[in-house]
Amino acid sequence: MRPTILGCGVLLLLLAAGCTSEIAGTPMAGGGPTAPTTSAQPPATATSPPSDTTSEPATIAVCTVRDVDMSLGAEEGTAGTVYRALVFTNTGGRTRVIQGFPGMSFVTGDDGHQIGEAAEQVGPKGPPVTLKPGGTATAPVGFVNIGNFDEATCRPTAVRGLRAYPPHERRAEFVPFETTACAGDLPGSHLTVRTVHEGSGLAGVDELGEGQPLR
Repeated sequence: MRPTILGCGVLLLLLAAGCTSEIAGTPMAGGGPTAPTTSAQPPATATSPPSDTTSEPATIAVCTVRDVDMSLGAEEGTAGTVYRALVFTNTGGRTRVIQGFPGMSFVTGDDGHQIGEAAEQVGPKGPPVTLKPGGTATAPVGFVNIGNFDEATCRPTAVRGLRAYPPHERRAEFVPFETTACAGDLPGSHLTVRTVHEGSGLAGVDELGEGQPLR
């Protein structure tokens, strides 16, 4: 009877092992249990910071010759010099900014060739001037009496007007102004220009002090 009892014991141990294997996992083809499947957690959704709806103000573009019309305005005379306001009018639909000294020279003939030296810049560079559509800014232009110079040196020549450039611009506009200018090599300038300022009047003439209105 002993062998029979021993055999039963072995059979019970085998049955117990089989139950343990089935509890641990499902038997694979190779005989080993598969590891329990762990479901992946959904990726966390990143919370976006609130958008900043406050944007920086757009940079205002500098005036070009396409944005403005240039013309001669108010006139005043001082000792030996006549001053005219070179008026810049914003003819576009957008706000522009203008600052500094215009470029300017006398021109004549059908080809618009230059007579004499370009205008001499006088005084310091002023602050930027904002030009809204239809707004104006002015640069005082000084026309020295050519009678102040020796005629042989001056070589008086009839001119048709001015070739004028807005500050920081390489393209020019013709401004009609029939007068007489010096074509010779002068010891001093007979055409001067001051920095642009707000409005359409004259300001900043030497005889009245820097920045003082002429009228």
